[in-house]
Amino acid sequence: MGESIKGLKRSKYCGEFRDSDVGNKATVMGWVQRRRNLGGLIFVDLRDRTGIVQIVFGEAIDKEAYEKAHQIRSEYCLAVTGNVVLRESPNPEMPTGLIEIKGGSLRILSESETPPIYIKENLDASEQIRLKYRYLDLRRPDIQRNLMIRSRAYKVVRDFMYENGFLEIETPMLTKSTPEGARDYLVPSRNFKGKFYALPQSPQLFKQLLMVSGYDRYFQIVKCFRDEDLRANRQPEFTQVDMELSFVEMEDVMEVNERLIKRLFKEIKGIDVEIPIQRITYKEAMERFGSDKPDMRFGMELTNIKDTVKGTEFRVFKDAINEGKDIRGINAKGCASFGRKEIDRLGEFVKTYGAKGLVWIAIKEDGIKSPISKYLTNEEMDAIIKKMGGEKGDLLLIVADKPKIVFASLGALRIELGKKLNLIGPDNKEFKFVWVVEFPMFTYDEEEGRYVAEHHPFTMPVEEDIKFLETEPWKVRSETYDIVLNGEEIGGGSIRIHDTKLQEEMFKVMGFTQEEAWKKFGFLLEAFKFGPPPHGGLAYGFDRLVMFLAGTDNIKDVIAFPKNQNAVCLLTDAPNVVDEDQLNELGIGVLKDKK
Repeated sequence: MGESIKGLKRSKYCGEFRDSDVGNKATVMGWVQRRRNLGGLIFVDLRDRTGIVQIVFGEAIDKEAYEKAHQIRSEYCLAVTGNVVLRESPNPEMPTGLIEIKGGSLRILSESETPPIYIKENLDASEQIRLKYRYLDLRRPDIQRNLMIRSRAYKVVRDFMYENGFLEIETPMLTKSTPEGARDYLVPSRNFKGKFYALPQSPQLFKQLLMVSGYDRYFQIVKCFRDEDLRANRQPEFTQVDMELSFVEMEDVMEVNERLIKRLFKEIKGIDVEIPIQRITYKEAMERFGSDKPDMRFGMELTNIKDTVKGTEFRVFKDAINEGKDIRGINAKGCASFGRKEIDRLGEFVKTYGAKGLVWIAIKEDGIKSPISKYLTNEEMDAIIKKMGGEKGDLLLIVADKPKIVFASLGALRIELGKKLNLIGPDNKEFKFVWVVEFPMFTYDEEEGRYVAEHHPFTMPVEEDIKFLETEPWKVRSETYDIVLNGEEIGGGSIRIHDTKLQEEMFKVMGFTQEEAWKKFGFLLEAFKFGPPPHGGLAYGFDRLVMFLAGTDNIKDVIAFPKNQNAVCLLTDAPNVVDEDQLNELGIGVLKDKK
C-alpha cells in the first residue's frame, strides 16, 4: 500500500531546479525514470512533466531513506525531501545537470509493475500497444511537450480572439442530422423513440444563426464528429477553432486570420510568418501543382504540353487530344540517372491515382533515352523538352488522361519525388503558407447523378458567376478560401449566402426540391427572412495545426486519447456492445450479423 502525501508540499517541479537553488531544502514528487545502485549510494532520476532531477540516497545522508531506496523500481511514484547541492560530476546535457538533491526522506506513494512500454522519447513501439496503454505513453517527455504546446496554443488563440472583439459562444452538441457531406454520428432519443440527434460535423448552421442574431464576431474551440473512413491523419472526433464574422468580405476574414497565424507561430515557435500570405486561385493551384493543397516549398511544377504535341502521330498523345483529354508533365531535375526499375515504380505509383501509365524522357549526357523516341519526330521531342525546361540530367514524366486523373496523379507524383529527393520531409523546417481561393462551387457526383457543393451548400457564389447557376453550374466559382501549410489544409472558410432565394436556388442546383430544402434546412431559410447581415467565417483543424506547431507528422501525437485508424479506442475498447435493457429503453433493435 502506498504512503500518504499528507503534510508534504512540492517545492518545485523536477525540471525547474538550477544552481541558484543550492543550499535550499526541497520537496519533489514524480516518477522514477531510472535507478542506479553504485554500492553505498543509490541514484534516482525523478521525472515529472517538466523534466528530470537527480536524487542521491546514501547511508551517510539518511540511513532510513537509503534503506527504503533499495525497494525503488522504474515508474514508482515518489515524494522526496532533501537538500539541493552541486553535483560532483555535472551533466551539461540536462537543464538540471549542475545540481542534485540529497534524499533526506523518502515516501513511496505508489509502486509500479514493469511497464509494457518504455517511458522514453521517440519510442519505437507499435501504435497498437501505445494506444492500449496510452496513460503510460502520455508520460513520455515528447508527448507531454506536444500536449503542453497544444495547451499554450489554446491560450494564444483565446487571447487573440478576445483582443479582437470575438465572443466565445457554445453551440449544441445534440443537433439535427443534415446528411450533406460526411456521415453523421447519431444519438438515439429515449423520449422520442425512433428519432435521433446527430453530433455536429461543424457548428456551421448555428454560427450563421448567431450572425442573424447580431453577435457580429463569434468563436469557439469545439469538438466535431464525422463518421467517415479514416486516413492516417484523420480522427472521428476532432477539434476546430471555429469563427464567424458579420459585415465582412473575403479579405476581411483572411486578414484577421493572417494575424492570428502570425501570433501563434511567433509565440509557440518563435517564427515570423510574413503577411499578407500569398494567394492563388484553385485553378492556378491545380494547373501548377496538381493539388488544391499545394506544397509551395519546392518547384517541379506541372507543364501543359497538349498544344506542343498537337499533330503528333504518337498514339497515346493523339488519342488524348482527340478525346479532349489533358497532357501534362513534370521535370524531375537531375533524375535522369534513375534506373529503369525506379522509373517503372513511378509508373505503378501514378496508376494508383487512375492513370494508365507514365511517359518518360531521360535527358542523359550521351543523348535522349525514352520508350517513345521512335514514335516522335526529332522536332516533336525537342519541342517537348524545350516546353518542359529540360536540360542534361533531367527526367521528364508525362501523363495523358482526363484532367482529374492527370492532376491527381502528377500532383501526388510531385510530392513523392519531393520526399525522395529530400526537398520536403523531416529535415526541411520551412513553413510555407498559401491561401487557395475561388474553389468551384460544385462538383458532379457520378454515383448520385447530381451536383454537390465543393465546400458546403451555404457558400456564396462569386457575384459575376451567379448567372451560370441554372444553365452552366460547373462554371460557378465560390467565395472560398483555404489556408494551406506545407501541402496540408489547416483551415478553410467562405463568405456565406445570406439571401433566402439564392439559398433556395443553390439547393435546386443540387437536386433538392423546395420542399426537401425547407424540410432539412427550414430553420435557416426562415431566419434569413429577418434581416441577416452579410457574413463569413473560417474553421481550423486545430489538431492538424498543433501537429505543425509541435513538429510531428502524426496527428495522434498531439491528441491525448486518440482513436486508431478504424475509429477504435484501444484503451477503453470503444465502441462496444451495450446492455439489452438500454436498447429496449431507447426502442432500438440490433440486426444480427449473418456471419
